[in-house]
Amino acid sequence: MSTETPATYAMPTHLTIARFPSPVGPLLIATDEHQVLRALVFGDEMEALTARLRRDYGAVGIEPGSLPEATHAALSAYFAGDHAALVGIPTATAGTPFQRAVWDALSRIPSGQTVSYLDVATRIGKPKAVRAVGMANGANPIGIVVPCHRVIGASGTLTGFSGGIERKRWLLAHEGVAIPRTLALVPPAGVS
Repeated sequence: MSTETPATYAMPTHLTIARFPSPVGPLLIATDEHQVLRALVFGDEMEALTARLRRDYGAVGIEPGSLPEATHAALSAYFAGDHAALVGIPTATAGTPFQRAVWDALSRIPSGQTVSYLDVATRIGKPKAVRAVGMANGANPIGIVVPCHRVIGASGTLTGFSGGIERKRWLLAHEGVAIPRTLALVPPAGVS
């Protein structure tokens, strides 16, 4: 379940970006002055993350720093096999009410399970909004913590993922989802 609360929707005044080494490669993680997670991206592209944060939060102060201890411990525990460890990380994201509804639905997908985009659309009461759900899924700013990797194509295919299909495959296997190595990989535009 999402740990986002109306109080944490407030615009941050300061963001810290930290690097976190993971089994799926480096992660860049942005937290605010209250140690609330605002962004998590794959790779080490500080400029791209800074541009995204400026787009989402405006002229907020951004600087490199360290990851809050509790967030570091939760991510370390997750990658060590405690798949429930991420549930307690406080989060807040920029996004439309529709995107937040999708992200909240993603947060409710249990580790070790997958759902389709149609399943997510149905869960938020908008079964005809499958494409919009795919776009919101792809815009998720805190992947892994909000588990967009648990959404797959209706036919069981692994569809696009902002961190790359191989990372998606690794995360699902790490969580106990049996994904055949020969499963078709379909990266449709705008859907992750």
